[in-house]
Amino acid sequence: MNAAKPKSVSTFLEREVKLAVEQRFRLPDLGGKPLPSRVLTSTYYDTADFRLAYGGITLRRRVERGTSLWQLKLPAGKARQELEVKAGPGSPPQVLTDLLMAHVRAASLTEVAKLRTWRKGERVQAGEGNLADVVLDVVRVLHDRHVVRSFREIEIELVQGDDSGFQDLEAQLRKAGAGDHDGRPKLFRALDLPLPPVSEPPAPEAPTVDHLCFMVTRQVDTLLARDPGVRLGGAPDDVHQMRVAARRLRAMLRAARPLLLSTWSEPLSVELAWLGELLGHARDLDVQMASFEREAETLDRRDRTPLIRFVRRLRSEREVKQQELLTGMRSERYLELVNQLIEASRAPHIVVTDCTLPHLAAKAFKKLRKAVRGLQSDPTDAELHGIRIKAKRARYAAELAEPVVGKAATRFIRRAKAFQELLGVHQDAVVGEQRIGALFAESKGRRAAFTAGRMVERQRQQRVQARAAFQSKWKRLNKRGKKAWG
Repeated sequence: MNAAKPKSVSTFLEREVKLAVEQRFRLPDLGGKPLPSRVLTSTYYDTADFRLAYGGITLRRRVERGTSLWQLKLPAGKARQELEVKAGPGSPPQVLTDLLMAHVRAASLTEVAKLRTWRKGERVQAGEGNLADVVLDVVRVLHDRHVVRSFREIEIELVQGDDSGFQDLEAQLRKAGAGDHDGRPKLFRALDLPLPPVSEPPAPEAPTVDHLCFMVTRQVDTLLARDPGVRLGGAPDDVHQMRVAARRLRAMLRAARPLLLSTWSEPLSVELAWLGELLGHARDLDVQMASFEREAETLDRRDRTPLIRFVRRLRSEREVKQQELLTGMRSERYLELVNQLIEASRAPHIVVTDCTLPHLAAKAFKKLRKAVRGLQSDPTDAELHGIRIKAKRARYAAELAEPVVGKAATRFIRRAKAFQELLGVHQDAVVGEQRIGALFAESKGRRAAFTAGRMVERQRQQRVQARAAFQSKWKRLNKRGKKAWG
């Protein structure tokens, strides 16, 4: 879903490779077109404890030939999303800082570094149909107008196509004398900051609290990384991954309940349920829109028109849910939840117990198995949805125990995911049929009724197919569950 973002904001997807070079290095002739030489003055902003930098986020004001641009770079998988706003000196534009509320919270954004970069390079062919800029940056770090540090580096940045040709360019540059980059962004090098340590799973024999902290930290990191993208209203995957993180956190608190102080964990679980509901409304509409847009591509043009109108109505509803989601994420309630989650990742409130993570995973699986055994031969849609929820809980509890149990847990998780996805298809079809019935009930004409009938039939076919595959998927999961948890 592409929510309306301010027209003053330009967005790009940045993909680059960096190499380190010595003082005497010169760019070789790569057979490309020379780029104009540039001088860039960049002022970086962050909190005093560098929350943005350590979150993989860059906020800076860049001045070139009198033109001032504020730039915000956000993590986007292997790439970064870059946003630009034309504005002069002073405080960072609110349109950008609003995206950083969860990272900054009660802290202040201040100037942390000023860099002046002399850049030259060329635009080259990087494989078939791909273009890349190869530039040599000479960077000087300024303080009170004095140079306090300097360094040089090469950037290979994708301009068009994909990055399949990066390896050939990198090989040519290494042959000319370039070497491995330490991976630090310019700001880290300017301030001589170390990269944050890579989080490694605790050893199997480590205390239970260490495993819990590690898993909670992973989900909190995901939630924070996806937060700006959700606020921006960009890729539906941001909403999806943030919702999954919230659900996992809540499921982990539920699974680890015997280990946790209830007066601490239960209120946190309630707040995660609130956030999950906000995200869920938006995510469910994203799923339905994508499904019906695929349906529209299979229909004749005259049959497609009612469905296109239907998708437009869903999109309008999605925009309303986006605003409700943003209202929630701008609230003190949400920011306090973020603070609590960060605290939970560092020091969960543990009670003294001999309960282990494998025991908790086994308990969650037994609840799932009991629920499946209690199903009638033709379970209701609501009963199957309940099984799906218990399967998710069993899976997330298994993820907590996986570092301790090993391959048996990994195989169980794989089967649980397949089982859960099957029931997800079933639930999406149930919701889809309900939406079709509700929205097309207001439409008039035989063509709309015909289109609605075809769509309802397809949703029912998906339900039938999911139900037919239920037992075989369950048998495979049950087998893995017995091996993992007994």
